[in-house]
Amino acid sequence: MLKVTFMETGSHLEPLTQSSEEWIGVRVLLAMRTAQRLVVESSTATLLLRSDLANLALLEELTHQEIEGTIALCRCDTDYVEVSLRGTWITSDLALAEAEGVFVTLLNPGLESLLLELWQISQVCPSSLWR
Repeated sequence: MLKVTFMETGSHLEPLTQSSEEWIGVRVLLAMRTAQRLVVESSTATLLLRSDLANLALLEELTHQEIEGTIALCRCDTDYVEVSLRGTWITSDLALAEAEGVFVTLLNPGLESLLLELWQISQVCPSSLWR
């Protein structure tokens, strides 16, 4: 499972070994025990990857092996490719519900690893414009 944390200062992608159901269950239980509000809903999230990455063709090939609509790639411009993911959005602050929270999705393990690797490379040097 992949977890994407969206914060005011940016986003962070990380792999988790738990299933989505287990991880969400723990979050719900924690919110109940601490009397915190929690919003859990089906949603989509997007990540930007540099369009000059070597394994982008492999990523595209692996996306075709997923259930339709789970992941999609779209070239934004000459520098970036947008990756759209279907999963679950979780937030505790309704005022920031659209900006800050956690998104989780379950993909094929090989696809998750490759997506994580490409995202990490894109974070080190976000654009060819910065070289």
